[in-house]
Amino acid sequence: MKKKWLIPLLSLLAILAFPVGAFAAEEGPTNVQLQAGLNSAFTFLAFILVFFMQAGFALLEAGSTRMKNAGHVAGRTVLTLGVSALAFWALGFGLGFGNDNGNGFMGLTGFFVSGTDAAPSFDSLSALDVPVTIMFLFHFAFAAISLAIACGGMAERAKLSVYIVFGLLFSIVIYPVVAHWVWGGGWLAQLGMQDYAGSTVVHLTGATAALVATILLKPRLGKYNKDGKPNVIPGHNQVYSILGVIILWFGWFGFNPGSAVSAMNDGFFGYVALTTNIAAAAGAVFALAVSWMVFGKADIPSMLNGVLAALVAITGSCAFVAPWAAVIIGAVAGIITFFTAQWLERRRIDDPIYAFSVHGVAGMWGAVSTGIFAKPELVEITGVGKAGLAYGGGFGQLGVQLLGLIGTFAFVLIISFIILGAMKAVMGIRVTEEEETMGLDMSEHGTYGYPEQMKLIADAEKRTLN
Repeated sequence: MKKKWLIPLLSLLAILAFPVGAFAAEEGPTNVQLQAGLNSAFTFLAFILVFFMQAGFALLEAGSTRMKNAGHVAGRTVLTLGVSALAFWALGFGLGFGNDNGNGFMGLTGFFVSGTDAAPSFDSLSALDVPVTIMFLFHFAFAAISLAIACGGMAERAKLSVYIVFGLLFSIVIYPVVAHWVWGGGWLAQLGMQDYAGSTVVHLTGATAALVATILLKPRLGKYNKDGKPNVIPGHNQVYSILGVIILWFGWFGFNPGSAVSAMNDGFFGYVALTTNIAAAAGAVFALAVSWMVFGKADIPSMLNGVLAALVAITGSCAFVAPWAAVIIGAVAGIITFFTAQWLERRRIDDPIYAFSVHGVAGMWGAVSTGIFAKPELVEITGVGKAGLAYGGGFGQLGVQLLGLIGTFAFVLIISFIILGAMKAVMGIRVTEEEETMGLDMSEHGTYGYPEQMKLIADAEKRTLN
């Protein structure tokens, strides 16, 4: 039933998006032109879905933080989106996907993307029937997601200026380099690393930067007692967080199936959507179950983290694994994220949205799981890497996956420490104690996200003091 409406919809979008001149001839479009138009429309639709995930991040992060910071957290999402768009257009896309002239580390062409005439600068994209402009938008959406993850670990105590400076550098110096390694023809691509939609490139990269920021910023005021025992700092609106996760789950159908960059190919994107969906479902169920066993109550935030962790893990392997393996990958992601979140919190790493456990640890598991479960028939379809350990492929592909995640983690960790360490020394990265106590809505923007409610709270505190 879905195919009956999907193909006509894509055809209509292709007609609207494809240059009118292509249909000017009386004989009409050729099959090649029609396929190119459909693929372009499909990829643009995927970009829209991934772009809309920013709304999910805004709701999730605002809901997971305190009311006095909600406007700041949500507004920061829009700010980093704008910073990422400009930086990625100017330099990031060229560094990520431009021709590297054999260096295998980063691209050297295609800066300041100007139009379809830029195609010769992007050999890594030459096999696709999609204009460079649309591919730029698609990959920009991925870069913006990675930056949103990185910034999540800074919530409730970082200066607004940090998001601007670090956002620019992350979108130029960090993310594009890793993207080039895996997707732009770099050294990991040459080794055959399997990362279909970014468990490593997008999620591990962003999460590692978030880990560094969390360590350098140090915990929020009141998070830990003198004996080091952590206190729970609940978010102000769990419903927002739930809606955010649902939007992210929805947007992931642009993330993973959209990475097929084609509506053709026997509808392979539908298979990718299948593995993505059942992995997320397994993550939700198993994370809730393990929280129930440990806490004695079914913890909703743990379930939400389980969904996201499963989606992160299946992102890299969604095109390479069988459905049964997708369920295992999602279930394991939900479980390990629950325990690593608790472990990191006990180590005085105050990560308000659990960015590293959800996106980092699960991203690592996603990379490893592909080396284990990659199915020979699916490897042949994608044309990347080799079969996994479970199918008699030996340790070769698993070794490549481990090398990729270790290399990515080490590179991002070191560069993030250099950048954020220098920023901390030169400009400072954390607000003052007074500003943090007041809330970043007021200290950074001069107004609350919830002005009426916060005024009532402030008046009540004054009456208590008097």
